[in-house]
Amino acid sequence: MKVFRLDDLDAERAANQGAYLRFLRERTMSAGLYALKAGESDPQKPHAQDEIYLVVSGRASITVGEETTTVARGSVVYVPAGTPHRFHHISEDLRVMVVFSPPEP
Repeated sequence: MKVFRLDDLDAERAANQGAYLRFLRERTMSAGLYALKAGESDPQKPHAQDEIYLVVSGRASITVGEETTTVARGSVVYVPAGTPHRFHHISEDLRVMVVFSPPEP
């Protein structure tokens, strides 16, 4: 069993001055914490893996393919592999847990 605390992960991510911290990689999946400040742009490009986003805090819009919706704490978004997607109109600092399957390289 592996247990993680989001506050500890967020502190580690911030200390490394990055928007993304991968904290778990297993044979069939990986997980990370992604953060964007209010007003920032999301530079993501499509990934080769399916993704699930769980919004931990903040508020933004997300576009997946041709669909756009607003997300906030507690929102869960599924993104199929290869689908263009990005967060935008980030009105509150955004923290998102992301799960990739298969794992990201």
